[in-house]
Amino acid sequence: MKKIAVFIGSRANYSSIKSVLIEINRHPNLELKIILGASAVLDKYGSLDKIIKKDGFKIYKKIFFLIEGETPLTMAKSTGIGLVEMSSVLDSLKPDVFLTIGDRFETVAGVLAAAYMNIPVAHTMGGEVSGTIDESIRHAITKFAHIHFPASSDAALRIKKLGENKKNIFLVGCPRIDLVKNVLRNTSFNNIIHELKKNGVGSIIDFNKDFLLLSQHPVTTEYSNSEQVIKKTLNAINRINIQTIVLWPNPDAGSALLSKGIRKFRENNINIKMRFYKNFSPEAYIHLMNKTKCLIGNSSSGIREGAFIGTPVVNIGTRQQGRRVATNILSCNNNENNIYNAIKFQILKNKYKKSYIYGKGEAGKKIANILSNIKVNIQKKITY
Repeated sequence: MKKIAVFIGSRANYSSIKSVLIEINRHPNLELKIILGASAVLDKYGSLDKIIKKDGFKIYKKIFFLIEGETPLTMAKSTGIGLVEMSSVLDSLKPDVFLTIGDRFETVAGVLAAAYMNIPVAHTMGGEVSGTIDESIRHAITKFAHIHFPASSDAALRIKKLGENKKNIFLVGCPRIDLVKNVLRNTSFNNIIHELKKNGVGSIIDFNKDFLLLSQHPVTTEYSNSEQVIKKTLNAINRINIQTIVLWPNPDAGSALLSKGIRKFRENNINIKMRFYKNFSPEAYIHLMNKTKCLIGNSSSGIREGAFIGTPVVNIGTRQQGRRVATNILSCNNNENNIYNAIKFQILKNKYKKSYIYGKGEAGKKIANILSNIKVNIQKKITY
């Protein structure tokens, strides 16, 4: 039986890999070992351990290595500490494959540890283009990875152009689409409302009426502007005058400034129609994306899940610059009036046609079966 180690370092990580965890867990030839760390273990960002356990998964190990501060310096130091911690965990676990997700700075620590320890690395959602430091991390992980699971055809082509053997590149689609497909097919929004009502702070949301959804994160290469950027977004939304659900940002450089901007706005606008959340389940987020009049911010969820659902999205700034997008995306810069006008335009659309550019929701099972059968040569060689 193959032992598959999966590191989860954020709520986005978990949403991105949950369908794969399900399929690995039920596969007769695979043994799942979840390693939880970074923001995923901190209450400040909405600790994930209860959600993961509620979903029926066991956590092999929890590691703490995220340094407070949310600056480029703390990101670099956190990655260094993460490398030390992950090395110890992987040495104890001795997995057959280390499966990593996307492009987060905390994930590269596990990748480096596995590579140095001759543990084959499998990578989901490589080959894509975006803004921030994520762009560099994503392609760096590709060069360490032995098995590639790109989410789109253009991403698969880029991985090949990076010198990776085409025999180890498997175009499976985005695992997040699996989760969306399953949640919308098999669960009810009414069952989610209770979770949303008992959590969060701020105005009470009437889910029978129109609402907006805000998910905006700092841009690491522009982190010093984070407070002003979120202020402009919140001002624009406030002018729309529709009740809004606001998600707390991730722990990237600039997060403290962005969070400060949210707190200032909340304190200076007592009667705003907004409710603020540190975290909620992936299922709740999917239903909110399906019901919202518009998703606003710079989360990749608008580009991936939003395309499949048909969610109207206003994508702000450079964080997702260069990603392949469907017709549901309307991009704009950080100007308040431009954000306001973009939201007004998208609200009128209501819903866009479903797009399959990131797959049809079948990635998890494909990835599990490939991991079960593939034989990997640990010695990599650039291939053209």
